[in-house]
Amino acid sequence: MRTPHALLATAAALAATVMAPTGTAPTAHAAAAVPAPGAYYVQSATTGLNAADDAGAVEQHRPKGNEDRQQWTLRASGASYVLESADAVGNCLGRSGTAARTVGCASPDALWDIAPSGADQYTLKTPGAEGYLTVAAKPAGANYPDQLAVGPAGTLATWYLTPVAPATRPMPPADQRTLDQVTFLTAHNAYANGVDGGFAPPFVNLFPNQARGIDRQLADGVRGFMLDIHQTPDGAILCHNSCTLVSRPVALWVDLQRIVDFLKAHPDQIATVFLEDYVDPGVLRGELARVAGLSDVLYRPDRTGVRQNGWPRTADMVAAGQRLLIFTDHSRSADESAGLTRDSFGVMYQREWTVENYWSMGSGASSSDWSCYSRWYDANSNIPLTRTEGAFRPLFVMNHFRDTTVTATATTDNTKLADRARRFCQPAARAKPTFLAVDRYDLGDIASAVASLNSYVYP
Repeated sequence: MRTPHALLATAAALAATVMAPTGTAPTAHAAAAVPAPGAYYVQSATTGLNAADDAGAVEQHRPKGNEDRQQWTLRASGASYVLESADAVGNCLGRSGTAARTVGCASPDALWDIAPSGADQYTLKTPGAEGYLTVAAKPAGANYPDQLAVGPAGTLATWYLTPVAPATRPMPPADQRTLDQVTFLTAHNAYANGVDGGFAPPFVNLFPNQARGIDRQLADGVRGFMLDIHQTPDGAILCHNSCTLVSRPVALWVDLQRIVDFLKAHPDQIATVFLEDYVDPGVLRGELARVAGLSDVLYRPDRTGVRQNGWPRTADMVAAGQRLLIFTDHSRSADESAGLTRDSFGVMYQREWTVENYWSMGSGASSSDWSCYSRWYDANSNIPLTRTEGAFRPLFVMNHFRDTTVTATATTDNTKLADRARRFCQPAARAKPTFLAVDRYDLGDIASAVASLNSYVYP
């Protein structure tokens, strides 16, 4: 049996080539006015949440794969269509007055006229009337209500019919694949490893998110690095929650230098840094200025037409030498108020360039929540995992970890990574994960998950 290090060496080799195409897959059916009969999620184009049967009420729930009665079988019924519950045969997504309900599939209230409404979106209309399946309007200062309704046409009445088992394509050749077609192993709290230095107060550092330092992570094939930075008199320092009582903390520039040096030594590699960012923009700019060679490898999607043309080919990034992306979770508006935006010196605002699922699957050892929904969906924000803007498709960050890192739980969770990506998160985002963010990447079957995801392209 291969050791965990051998498995991760395999992952590094996979990352180095960004995977060669393997196997074959059926091509997607040609675009049509209505999708072909089959199993679908009825997914709000506004919120990214799925229509679910909740004891007869049809509500929008967090995407949860084949659990929670969220799958519907589409088929023609005369000139209209029905969507039968995959979990309750004979019951269909329908209506009762202005409320969405499950009803008997033979009922006239189960019939829908389905028509295209924009790119890959549809409306579900009551035959012979102007009632549409819709998300109820959002009250001020609150999330959208769960209960779905029958109401007027408009943005809230547009839906994706997301295939439960979509047809995929083999990964393109190495010189043709684009950045968003590739999946990169990503270390959550990569700095919190107990090897490179201190990262938390004594009672917290008993639960490191990783067990290996940044240099070893790079050697093992990790290509995404989540780093928390806090402001101290010494600059931007890597700490969890606070730098108070942390012994031997590491400065941001030190770990960035490690990554830049690796990229210089491996000119075919691409890396990404995600900053959980609690520092002033001027402090961050000064910290980046300390990293020798950073400007040589920094990639600027804001200057290369990504929003107009989509993400570049990885081969073009390698040819240009621009192979390091840096994202921040900081607020652009706060920086504008301060008079210095981070993207002016090459740090991109993550919410403008990525989508990301909620960060936790639950506590370290007990209950689990495997649903996959936007981290940025609350009373004040709504950035669905399905967000697209013309030719631009955000990169998808898939978080797969818990509140606290417990070795046994992380081992089990990491063996289920590929399954959760395929059944829960991929249909939730209508995209393949670009970044698989995990705790203790040295545990579980990480190499096979990366290999599997890098063998195909989501349609």
